[in-house]
Amino acid sequence: MDHLSQIDGLIDWGEVRCLLGRLRSGRTGRPPYPALVLFKALLLQRWYGLSDEALEDALYDRLSFRKFVGLAVEEAIPDASTVCRFRSALSDRALGEALFEAVGRGLDARGLILRQGTLIDASLIQAAVAEPRKQPGGGVSRVDPEASWAKKGSKATFGFKLHIAVDQGSGIVRAARFTPARVADCTIGPDLVQGDEAAVYADMAYDNAVMRDTLEAGGIANAVMARPNRYHPLTEDAKARNTAIGRIRGRVEGVFGTLKRSYRRSRLVYIGLAKNRLDMFLTLLAINLRRAHKLSTA
Repeated sequence: MDHLSQIDGLIDWGEVRCLLGRLRSGRTGRPPYPALVLFKALLLQRWYGLSDEALEDALYDRLSFRKFVGLAVEEAIPDASTVCRFRSALSDRALGEALFEAVGRGLDARGLILRQGTLIDASLIQAAVAEPRKQPGGGVSRVDPEASWAKKGSKATFGFKLHIAVDQGSGIVRAARFTPARVADCTIGPDLVQGDEAAVYADMAYDNAVMRDTLEAGGIANAVMARPNRYHPLTEDAKARNTAIGRIRGRVEGVFGTLKRSYRRSRLVYIGLAKNRLDMFLTLLAINLRRAHKLSTA
């Protein structure tokens, strides 16, 4: 059995099919291809780094691609414009997160989510548009006004920010948020706590009262690195604790590395929050399926 067939068999696609049924409205009419066919085509696009046109060609040429999406040899292939319209429809209906979560539940049903801990972090991703000139308070792009400036360390980035919660041990992304770059990590952090994990690991950017209260209320071990301040420098014990947490928390960087290098998302592909949010959720979904396949065949 080829790996695409194995990935196809990882989950029951029924919930995904049901969610995609929302696209069948009276205004848009019945699509010429089953929505699940087009959805799986978007996954192939991410796994193989294909443009819409290259995806169309690959569906003509590769029997394994046809089999994965659910098209028989004699059936017509969706063209590039059909794929583009379908992706726009998903963005318009804001279905990215719901689809991501549906696949996540399918992987959980396979016993792949371990719940030993959750690794939380965020990464800046450069916007698809040219950087505007920096001004006091930032600088706005006329082409993509939803993008913003943010600084991490000594480097300033114009774009957006991806916040993720990764299952310790499996490496599967359990939750994500996609925001303008200026949104602070600590603002989103508590929303990424799953509530069923044994511990939460995060860097000191997440060390605040809201996060501490969230973890305490859920009976979750607090493995957030301590943040020093001018009145309370870190003790040697606190420094040692931070180092130990960092060794575990740092594994979340592997997901960002995969996203930016293997899936070519060091710079965003689309303009605007909605389209890029859909792209991020679909790409994380594709990463999760690949990761789950590796775990299930190990």
